[in-house]
Amino acid sequence: MSNPILNQIGTVFIPVSNIEKARDWYCDILGLKTDGEILFGHLYVIPMNGTGIVLDSKIYAKDKIFKAPAFHLNTKNIEEAFQYMKNKGVHLITAIEHSHYFNFKDPDGNMLMICEC
Repeated sequence: MSNPILNQIGTVFIPVSNIEKARDWYCDILGLKTDGEILFGHLYVIPMNGTGIVLDSKIYAKDKIFKAPAFHLNTKNIEEAFQYMKNKGVHLITAIEHSHYFNFKDPDGNMLMICEC
């Protein structure tokens, strides 16, 4: 029998306190429209290339937020990405580290990362 488990990540769930506000914030920083449907009153699937992101207000609790980045968003220019996030007023946690990445927080305090790949 071959292994039925694929070596792929399908999606990452991010705990958020308010699904509408989280949808708007994430779509804004990603340059996406907010016209997708909120599913079951607590899920929003962000249209991504590759591994997906699902915002989920049902799993939110202050002790469930990401205290370390569980994944990173890609960029082709880390300096432009840093300035873009700074201009948007995003809560930046680090400066650009090793000319390669920086960390920031979403409005719920989830720690996230942008990395030049």
